[in-house]
Amino acid sequence: SRMANPTVQALEQQLAVLEGADDALVVASGMAAVSSIFYALASAGDEVAFIDPVYGGTAAFLVNTLSRAGISVSRYASDDDLLANIHPATKLVLFEPITNPNLKVTDYRKIKAAAAKTGAVTVCDNTFLTPYLFKPLEHGIDLVMHSGTKYLSGHGDIIAGVVAGRTELMQPVRTIALKHIGAAIGPQEAYLLQRGLRTLALRMDAHLAGAAKVAAFLAQHPAVSKVIYPGLTTDAGYPVLAETVGAFGGMVSIELAGGFARAEQFLDKLALFTQAVSLGDLESLACHPASTTHAAMDAASRLAAGVTDDLIRLSIGVEDPDDLIADLTQALG
Repeated sequence: SRMANPTVQALEQQLAVLEGADDALVVASGMAAVSSIFYALASAGDEVAFIDPVYGGTAAFLVNTLSRAGISVSRYASDDDLLANIHPATKLVLFEPITNPNLKVTDYRKIKAAAAKTGAVTVCDNTFLTPYLFKPLEHGIDLVMHSGTKYLSGHGDIIAGVVAGRTELMQPVRTIALKHIGAAIGPQEAYLLQRGLRTLALRMDAHLAGAAKVAAFLAQHPAVSKVIYPGLTTDAGYPVLAETVGAFGGMVSIELAGGFARAEQFLDKLALFTQAVSLGDLESLACHPASTTHAAMDAASRLAAGVTDDLIRLSIGVEDPDDLIADLTQALG
């Protein structure tokens, strides 16, 4: 059943409790979650907004697909840009607390203040932090969504999406997702996602500890031109996350002088890290966003969003951080 599978319902009830939500919906992918939200809550003639950058698939959907439905899409460079310049007609605002892939920190308090000017619904893609670290609904955000493929599942063996929030917003999203789009998740995938939730706290603690140690190492390496990790006290986003979340996630991004050729050389030399576009797995993963997750964007838009040709995104797994550092050392050498 698309609407009432008991395994899926049990998972949704569990997620609603984790998020502090009236209702939670599990769908077939993170992109199914994104598209269902916007198709359900925006109509032709409306305007929606997002803070750049976001996951490349999300940006491509909003700019290239949603706009074909007569919905105007505005992108803002930062939370400050949105707060100062939000258009009066804006109905929805999407943001990521830690942006993908350049790990820029967005202050949810500024998003709320901007949305209050127009009555816009706020949508937080909390994939990078999970409800273990941050619960947006408890801080006044209207809807929270995840790619359940990532940390929530944690094993890299399913594709799933999650949306949670209050009933009056969730009802139209559920209808669009399941009845109209048909983005239902299967019971086996729902079971595996439920399995992943049982170890979420254990895994996230390991991801956080590993990322902090790896980032500290990379910050001292002469071959790395830039380390982006909001847990470094030198990072511009550190004060905001320290105050609002108290944790900094399991992702680390780096830039290597030398453009795409240098990035490709580094990736090819990695042995313990696996090259993959996903993240949040037990295994550590490395990704070149400009040629994968954000390849659908034109070069100018990528650069404006901070996605350079030599940017590498590292998803730190649960391996011994010293083993990861040894692998990075030989690849950078």
